Amino acid sequence: MSKGASNEGTEVVSPDAVRFGPDGLVPAIVQDATSHEVLMVAYMNAESLRRTLETKRTWFYSRRRQELWPKGETSGNRQRLRGVLVDCDGDALVVQVDQEGTGACHSGARTCFARRIDG
Repeated sequence: MSKGASNEGTEVVSPDAVRFGPDGLVPAIVQDATSHEVLMVAYMNAESLRRTLETKRTWFYSRRRQELWPKGETSGNRQRLRGVLVDCDGDALVVQVDQEGTGACHSGARTCFARRIDG
């Protein structure tokens, strides 16, 4: 974990601690490592997690296209990895990043969570 990602005192585990679902996927909540703002939610399989850890850039699995994709491949809005947290059950991730470019959302917004439900 690099400086700025506030996870001092967390247990360090191997990628084997991740429990992928029956479809081979695990939800990945992408968070700005400095502000802690939630930027997006995507899915990872074992290969996209491996590539993310190796390249220090985020890779995800597209359920719609049934393929791996590196974040920012076409938009230039890349994410530099700062750390990955796995929850107590091993079935969800928080991927902490430094967001590059204008934002994480395909719409061009900084975050995919720029709308609030009223009521």
